[in-house]
Amino acid sequence: MSDIRNTKVLIIGSGPAGYTAAVYASRAMLEPILVQGMEPGGQLTTTTDVENWPGETEIQGPDLMINMEAHAKAVGTEIIGDLITDLDLSERPFTATGDSGMIYKADAVILATGARAKWLGLDSEEKFKGFGVSACATCDGFFYRGQEIIVIGGGNTAVEEALFLTNFASKVTLIHRRDELRAEKILIDRLMKNEKIEPLWDHVLEEVVGDEDPLGVTGVRVKHVTTGEITEIPAKGVFVAIGHAPANELVKDVLETHMGGYVVTKPDSTATSIPGVFAAGDLTDYKYRQAVTSAGMGCMAALEAEHFLAEQE
Repeated sequence: MSDIRNTKVLIIGSGPAGYTAAVYASRAMLEPILVQGMEPGGQLTTTTDVENWPGETEIQGPDLMINMEAHAKAVGTEIIGDLITDLDLSERPFTATGDSGMIYKADAVILATGARAKWLGLDSEEKFKGFGVSACATCDGFFYRGQEIIVIGGGNTAVEEALFLTNFASKVTLIHRRDELRAEKILIDRLMKNEKIEPLWDHVLEEVVGDEDPLGVTGVRVKHVTTGEITEIPAKGVFVAIGHAPANELVKDVLETHMGGYVVTKPDSTATSIPGVFAAGDLTDYKYRQAVTSAGMGCMAALEAEHFLAEQE
C-alpha cells in the first residue's frame, strides 16, 4: 500500500520559483513539502556563469541552486527527491502521485515545474542524441576538446552556449535561420569579438550525419532558407539551442494555458484557473524567463497560498 503524506502546501519543482516559494511558505509556518522532480535545481544546473543574480557579480548556476536548496532546508522545508507523475486537482485536498509510489495530499499546490529544452524534431537529431547531439553545453561541452562544433539557434541560449563551447572547441559555427541574432546586445558583442565563432546566417539544419559503428556525429547538412542550397559542414558535436517549452504535462488538460502551453495566471497574481493552485516561474512566464523573475513569482505564490489557506480556515 502506498504511503500518504499530508501537507498544507505542496510545491512541485525545484528551480528558483520552487525554492523561493519554499522559503516563504516555511517562514509562514505552512510546513511545505517540496518535490524536486527529475532535474533538481532546474535549468540553472545546466548553466555556467550567472551574472545577473542580484548580490552576486558572478556565480555558477549549480552553486546558486545549491545555495537556494540549502536556504529552503534551513527554514524548515521538507525536500523530497521524487517525481510527480499524476496530479488530481478535481477536489481538495489535491492529490499528487509520486514515481516512488508516495501519495501527497495538499490543501494548496504551487506548480514550479519550469521548462525544458526544445528540439527540432528531425529523425537524425533523435538518432544521435547522446552521441554527438545535445541541448546542454555545460553538460557535454567537455567531450569536444579541440573539435569543431555546431550550435543551432539565435537567441540568448544559443549565444551563451556558443561562447561557453569556445572553452573547449577549436571552432564553433553558429547556425541561425535569420540574418541577425535575437540575443542581448552584450552577448552579441562578445560573440562577434570571439575569433573561434563563425556565424552562418539564413540557414537551417536539414540533417545530422555521422558514423554507425560506433554511433557518432561527423557533420551536418544545412540549407539556405532562400536559395535552398545544401552545404555540408564537418563537426563532432551539434548543440541545439532554440529555446524552451513549459513543462506542463501534469496540468495541460486541467488548467487554462496559452502562448504554446504556458499556464495562465490571473493578472498580477500566480493564481490559476483552479482555486488553491498557483503557478510560478517558467511554467507560466513566456515573456521574461529569468531566474530573478521566477524567484519573485515563487514569493508571490507562497504569499498567495498563505492567504488562500487563511481564508479557508
